[in-house]
Amino acid sequence: MNALDTHDLSIGYGNQSIFEDLSLSIEKGKVTALIGPNGCGKSTLLRAMARLLKPRSGEVLLDGRSIAQLSTKDVAKQLALLPQGPSAPDGLTVLQLVKQGRYPYQSWLAQWSKEDERAVHDALKTTGLADLAERPVDALSGGQRQRAWIAMVLAQKTDTILLDEPTTYLDLTHQIETLDLLYSLNEQEGRTIVMVLHDINLACRYAHRIVAVRDRKVWAEGPPENIVTQEMIESVFGMKANIVRDPLYGTPMCVPWGKGRSLLPGKVEAAI
Repeated sequence: MNALDTHDLSIGYGNQSIFEDLSLSIEKGKVTALIGPNGCGKSTLLRAMARLLKPRSGEVLLDGRSIAQLSTKDVAKQLALLPQGPSAPDGLTVLQLVKQGRYPYQSWLAQWSKEDERAVHDALKTTGLADLAERPVDALSGGQRQRAWIAMVLAQKTDTILLDEPTTYLDLTHQIETLDLLYSLNEQEGRTIVMVLHDINLACRYAHRIVAVRDRKVWAEGPPENIVTQEMIESVFGMKANIVRDPLYGTPMCVPWGKGRSLLPGKVEAAI
């Protein structure tokens, strides 16, 4: 069984159609990266899969069940979404933020429990934020703040996690730290990770499968080594590039053509 499936899914805003009759499967226990040009609908697709956007037609299945038929709390116990650039109220501490991840498990009959306490503790420990629990979120560095939001998602204890551009606005060091953390969650705990990424090379390095979208449809999908080609990059992004082998990981690495300083005379001229 897949973690998520879309069957003939059509979504959009107002008169604008984003996807039509889209059928896509997200494999359970794998890391999937969504790539594509700006404005192609990656974030919209993520919202639809998280039931934050009602489809015009078609359906989304979560663990084989129609997500539209599940209660909000049932969905939140199985799937967590971290949107792009989330913001917290002024003065909210890391601990208070992470505790919000336990809201699906709260009710009048089931108040804060030892299980909730353990889930929050584990999330803070996993993200390396235990020593910063009492610090205001708005006082953290960009990388720390992103880890705090990921900790809140982890506290939900869901098997599937959707993230919209989790490395945006982070420097290179914090990008790698964030992606290493997500990869570890997949490797060690079997979490299904679906993330929108702009960096094709990082997507190739961390994802088991890549879904490339353009023009209201899936242009290509599969393991990075099978689909990341010169032809795909030009078709999806309208850009010429060479695809070489990452010297550290052996995954595809995209080297875009363009102007710039060259230490290899004649190479740039030949590529333009």
